[in-house]
Amino acid sequence: MFKRVIGIVSVIAIMVVIVFAGMFRPIPVQASGVFPDPPVHNLKTPGGTETTVLAGGCFWGMEGVFERLKGVNNVVSGYSGGDKSTAMYDIVSTGRTGHAESVRITFDPSKISFGTLLKVFFSVAHDPTELNYQGPDHGTQYRSMIFYANEEQKKIATEYIGILNKAGVFKDPIVTQVVPLKDFYPAESYHQDFMDKNPNNPYIIYWDLPKIALLKERFPELIARP
Repeated sequence: MFKRVIGIVSVIAIMVVIVFAGMFRPIPVQASGVFPDPPVHNLKTPGGTETTVLAGGCFWGMEGVFERLKGVNNVVSGYSGGDKSTAMYDIVSTGRTGHAESVRITFDPSKISFGTLLKVFFSVAHDPTELNYQGPDHGTQYRSMIFYANEEQKKIATEYIGILNKAGVFKDPIVTQVVPLKDFYPAESYHQDFMDKNPNNPYIIYWDLPKIALLKERFPELIARP
């Protein structure tokens, strides 16, 4: 009898999780079938690298998406937008630090452009129409942001958002903020490469692995590794 009760409770619990999860979207929802290309990136320095910092919800999934791209040399999860003294997960999670969970991407612009990174950012990595949240994660620390490293990045990001809004790619307007990069603080070590180290984590399975599948579907030519 006890086992039967436990079994019934387990089934009900699973059903609740499924219903609750269905209230949210693990990947961006587009209104149109064609996703416009970004403005042409003119900076391609052989042997050189660039860095940008992007924020789009939990950094686990963001890191997992961008570290799989050809031309990306390194991706670090961390915090940007606030002070060094508050760049700690437990404090950032209060939503009162000014920080956003972010990823610092170091890439070779001769192999992948900043514009291409933004195309992946907007079409795969997160939903840019969700203000101060992503899926189940709510708070300003989960806001959508582009921390540009130079004026060229600012120009491309601003123009691209205009292109996407004009094309009506999403049903709702893009709320991504474009601001200058001041500082970036790496997150705690247990957050780094979290997706690769914890592939069976329930959060990863439901929210982040669908992004990897979408990345492979939409940009197979960009994939450097599974």
